[in-house]
Amino acid sequence: MFEKIIKACVGILPEKFQKLYYKYEEQLMYAFFGALTTLISIITKLLAFYFIPGSPAWESTFAVAFSWICAVTFAFFTNKKYVFKNETQTKGEFWKVFVSFYGARGITFFAEEAIFLVFYNWLGFSEVIVTFASQVIIFIANYILSKLFVFKKQKSSGKETPKNENL
Repeated sequence: MFEKIIKACVGILPEKFQKLYYKYEEQLMYAFFGALTTLISIITKLLAFYFIPGSPAWESTFAVAFSWICAVTFAFFTNKKYVFKNETQTKGEFWKVFVSFYGARGITFFAEEAIFLVFYNWLGFSEVIVTFASQVIIFIANYILSKLFVFKKQKSSGKETPKNENL
């Protein structure tokens, strides 16, 4: 259904813009779903703060962890289906991709923590500047890790085919 909506929207664009869309479809879809992932992260974090009473340290730890899990899970399924168009044939293949995705996102989570430690805590940069700069760095890093390691295409008989088909 989503693909039909996108096709219909792209179809009304002038031909020049259609060509641009299809040339950069993967990156545009990644940006679109990245924005939705960010929105999900914000909403789930705020919901956790609202519904889970407790001391500030426990509440914030839970809210951050809960929002990260929700956002990464949403990102996995949308990246798998709409961005990288990765299909798997077996449960084993699916779980391998799933664990790889979470692992890559875990790496960038700790990278973001390191960026904050160095630039905010140690060097005293503004948290706003560090937040926006780190988001750009992490956004790009997540795309690269997903493209090269998680949803990579496997070469077969000289032709690129999806590594995993059908799940």
